[in-house]
Amino acid sequence: MEQGETRKEKQIRELVCAQRRYFLSGATLSYEARLDALRRIRWALCKYEPQLLHALYQDLGKSPSESYMSEIAMTKAELNYCMRHLAGWMRREHVRNEVSNFSGKSFTMAEPYGVVLVMAPWNYPVLLCLEPVINAIAAGNCVILKPSAYAPHVAAVIENMIAACFAPERVAVVCGGREENTALLEQRFDYIFFTGSVAVGKIVLEKAARYLTPVTLELGGKSPCIVDKTADVPRAARRIVFGKLLNAGQTCVAPDYLIVHPDIKYELFRAMEQELKKMLGEEPLACGEYPHMVNKKHYLRVMNLMKGQLAVTGGYGNPETLQIAPTILDEVSLDAPIMKEEIFGPVLPVLTFTTREELLAILRHFEKPLACYLFTRDRAMEQWVLRHVPFGGGCINDTIVHLATSGMGFGGVGASGMGSYHGRAGFETFSHRKSIVKKYNWIDLPMRYHPYADWKDAVIRRVMR
Repeated sequence: MEQGETRKEKQIRELVCAQRRYFLSGATLSYEARLDALRRIRWALCKYEPQLLHALYQDLGKSPSESYMSEIAMTKAELNYCMRHLAGWMRREHVRNEVSNFSGKSFTMAEPYGVVLVMAPWNYPVLLCLEPVINAIAAGNCVILKPSAYAPHVAAVIENMIAACFAPERVAVVCGGREENTALLEQRFDYIFFTGSVAVGKIVLEKAARYLTPVTLELGGKSPCIVDKTADVPRAARRIVFGKLLNAGQTCVAPDYLIVHPDIKYELFRAMEQELKKMLGEEPLACGEYPHMVNKKHYLRVMNLMKGQLAVTGGYGNPETLQIAPTILDEVSLDAPIMKEEIFGPVLPVLTFTTREELLAILRHFEKPLACYLFTRDRAMEQWVLRHVPFGGGCINDTIVHLATSGMGFGGVGASGMGSYHGRAGFETFSHRKSIVKKYNWIDLPMRYHPYADWKDAVIRRVMR
């Protein structure tokens, strides 16, 4: 034990060292080793699925249907996608050779970083733990996974699940809270992947800078949902409600606030209220499938954000069950407390716009969001938003579902994050792509060598222009 080091810090340091030794042995590099590791995770997902579903209900009150759809199924889809495409991703990629490199060939190849740290959040504690781990393993890395302490039942199942698949020097889970997070961030990793809040993301980035460790940050922000007067209002209402109700709004890409044209605002309100009753019944808090806030602190934070606001529907909660009724807030000011932070709950503030200039002024009041949603049947409006509004990713005439496509990278921009993952993007995130020129020996052009001469200069100027 090093001087001043706690037992926990010693254990974590030794775990990192063991993983680095294992990685340097080359045991993770082959296609067969990576595919075998992915198959082990697929086996474990099936074996531990009942325990994961039960743990998700214990931690977040998620129904089995929602848990399977938004956590298990999406993890399986990512896993299967990576397994199908892994061989192609690992191949060398040849690029057109420049005349200056005659005779030879140029190519790139992906190599793993080494030992990576994945720090996961509590809101989707299966999906957001395992998807980056799957990408990191596909890229050939050793992985230490740190689940959130706010979802302890899921963390315990994942710890058992990973231990059943891998030796700790290959993939390991470190459970715990702030002490474990601090000890992990004191170690030197080859890559850090963090999903969580902006405040903690800044700490991760600061710690990583000591070792010049590359980082992916998946953060959040206030993701807007824009509904113009040409939208299909009934369908928009259903899809907005779906996106806001999923995990009781505790989703990093949930519609955070609504910007609607006043001509259809009240029609949209009525349609959303109808959809809420269809999905959850007359009393949403009595619905056994409706999730709760992760803890008392988070419940009180969201309830306090609603104080002084005009609730069209909802606006109340149950402190015993930690549930908050789906809420629509009208006539919200940009200066209201609820517009100053990400809500992360089933509350939807509503603003209005009449012109594109007004819409842009509202959007530019906030940092670049992780997601943006637009409901319109106007092609010109669609193109205008895509051209003028920066955001991580999003949907036109839907919400949330862009996350389900492994063929597209997912990530933020600016204050909502840096880097991306899912599918090929995840493989590349956890890989360093080496650029290589291979020269042949049958000829060696003399122009680049001393002594220089006018004829050499003429050839160079003719060829390299």
